[in-house]
Amino acid sequence: MVVTSENGISDAELAEAIRRSVEGKQPKKVLLLPPDHTRLYSGAGKICSLYYNYFKDICPVDVMPALGTHEAMSPEACRMFFGEDIPYERILVHNWKKDMVKIGEVPAEFVSEVSEGLVRDKIDVEVNRRLVSGEYDLILSIGQVVPHEVVGMANYSKNIFVGCGGNSMINSSHMLGAFYGMERIMGKDFSPVRKVFDYAEEHFISHIPLTYVLTVTTNTGDDVHIHGLYIGRERSLFEKAVAHSQEKNLNYLDKPIQKAVVFLDGREFKSTWLGNKSIYRTRMAIADGGELLVLAPEVEKFGEDPENDRLIRKYGYVGRERVLKLVEENEDLKQNLSVAAHLIHGSSDGRFRITYATRKVSKEEVEGVNFSYMPYEEAVKKYDPAVLKDGEQTVCGEKIFYISNPALGLWATKDKIQ
Repeated sequence: MVVTSENGISDAELAEAIRRSVEGKQPKKVLLLPPDHTRLYSGAGKICSLYYNYFKDICPVDVMPALGTHEAMSPEACRMFFGEDIPYERILVHNWKKDMVKIGEVPAEFVSEVSEGLVRDKIDVEVNRRLVSGEYDLILSIGQVVPHEVVGMANYSKNIFVGCGGNSMINSSHMLGAFYGMERIMGKDFSPVRKVFDYAEEHFISHIPLTYVLTVTTNTGDDVHIHGLYIGRERSLFEKAVAHSQEKNLNYLDKPIQKAVVFLDGREFKSTWLGNKSIYRTRMAIADGGELLVLAPEVEKFGEDPENDRLIRKYGYVGRERVLKLVEENEDLKQNLSVAAHLIHGSSDGRFRITYATRKVSKEEVEGVNFSYMPYEEAVKKYDPAVLKDGEQTVCGEKIFYISNPALGLWATKDKIQ
């Protein structure tokens, strides 16, 4: 099923599409796999609630946010994202370290082939045990197709193998993408990581009762516009969503940005693990010698996971070549390759300056991970998110490029994306 609208699908049209997508189904137990609240503008919270309300009087319905390595959602976050209709006791927590079962391996030869020989190790395929337990006869994976630093374009089977995946797959896929190079991946389909996910989808989960529910969205302030809804199992539906997202979420610039100012909505971004979208979604647009100022009012830590946070503080955002050397020299980083990949993603490799404006992380902490620091209150006196508009503008005689939501796009000069 495909539903599209240039101006955004209305609530009534969305509800009707959700009803038609499952009309006549009489499952005995349903599992919904939405993203968490860090995908606030995906439309997935509303869609998850619609599916829950449709099935709640037919059979038991569980909701397991595809957390990946993120923290579990609080009752407050669930209400904000899903609304009031889903009882908190129906929310299951995906534990990426303890709830896993290995269902196969992507052969080393295949990994080497798709990575052009950069990675030569097999990749274990692990998913949350609930997906393959047989207890659910309908599983709905809900999420947004949008440019992504690891897989190229987010969602589809990424929601399963990373969002509901385990330590091995998360680490291996993130490092595969980092080795291959972000700028060769972002905004594109058929990246090495996507090919690994396609292999795993075909060989190891084709038998489970899974349907993908994919969105393409933009936003105006807090208003989310769902321009595309793609529901089904076929990869061709994902490819249509990719093309639609490339149209809506890729922002081509004629010239590089000398200074970018990016705002991180505190409801979504409480760590640099997530907030560094401000860096890698803009890195192909910022000029050499330029500056990125990140307005991060609610960022209070670096990693979503305590061990990841410790490793980020220990090694810092020191650039791709230095991180690769650190992986060779340090066992703790070698055993946590997703952190190593994150450190690569969060660096400009010395091309431009990155300044975090925070109020919950100290100057010493910010500078300790190799960012520059500015007090948040000082930054917003000049760069007020309530006043700034997306795009190029002049503030007190200074030309800047403002981005209110890095999660929904990719910004690049035209020569960087072919």
